[in-house]
Amino acid sequence: MLTGVLEAIDAVDWAAVPGRAGWYRPGDAASGLRDLASAAGLVAVAEAASRLAGGGLVHGHSGAVFPAAVIAAPILLDIVEAGHPSAGRAALGLLDEALSSYPFAGDTRIGTPYGAAVPVCCALADHIRARRELLAGHGRAGTSLLADAAGHWRFVIDDCVGAGSGTSAFGVLAGTVPDGSHPAELHTADGVTCLDAVRVEYPPVDASCEACLRVVGVPPGALPAGAVVFPAVCGEREH
Repeated sequence: MLTGVLEAIDAVDWAAVPGRAGWYRPGDAASGLRDLASAAGLVAVAEAASRLAGGGLVHGHSGAVFPAAVIAAPILLDIVEAGHPSAGRAALGLLDEALSSYPFAGDTRIGTPYGAAVPVCCALADHIRARRELLAGHGRAGTSLLADAAGHWRFVIDDCVGAGSGTSAFGVLAGTVPDGSHPAELHTADGVTCLDAVRVEYPPVDASCEACLRVVGVPPGALPAGAVVFPAVCGEREH
C-alpha cells in the first residue's frame, strides 16, 4: 500500500499546482508527504507534518489552505489507512485543518469530475466522503471530519419538473443541506451561475442518496441533467 502511496506522491508535479507565491511551498508538499508516508516514529511524523502545515498543504499560522491539499487528500487518507498510527493521526489533523481553512484569492477553486471550478472545500469534502467507512472506524477524529464534510454538500441533477414559480430538481445528494432556503451555485458545462434559493423538498430516505431540491425562481430548462449544485457560501470562502 505505502509503495503505491509513494508512487502517487511522485507522480504529481507539485510545483505546477497553483498556490500563493511566498506562502505555498511545493517542495514541502512533496517531501512532507513522502516522509509522513514512511514515518515510523513520533519525531519523524512531527517533522513531516510541520512541513505540510507550514506551507506544503496549508499555512496553519494564517489559516490558509492551498489547492495542493485537494490533490493530497487521497494520499493522506491512504496514510490514515496504512501508515504508522501516529502518521495516520497527523494526516487526519491535516485534513481537518485543510477543510476548515480558507484559500487565498485566485486559488479558491479547482477542477474535479463535478466541475471545472469547484470550491476547494467542496472538493476536499468529496475525497473525505469517499472514505467514509475508513474514517468511521477512526473514532472521534474520523467521525468529526465526516460531520464537517457533510456541510459542504453536493447535488447532481438527474431530472426536473416545473413547480409553481420554480423547479423541483431530482437527483443525488452527498452531504447535508441545512434546513431552510439557501443560495447556491449551479455548475454546468457553460460555467457557474448563481441560484438565489434552494431547499430540500424531499430528503434521502434510509441508505438512498436520492433527493429532491426545490429551486426557487428558476425554470426546469435552466437546470440540465448532469448539472451540479454546491452551496454558495463555499464559493465565497476566501482568505
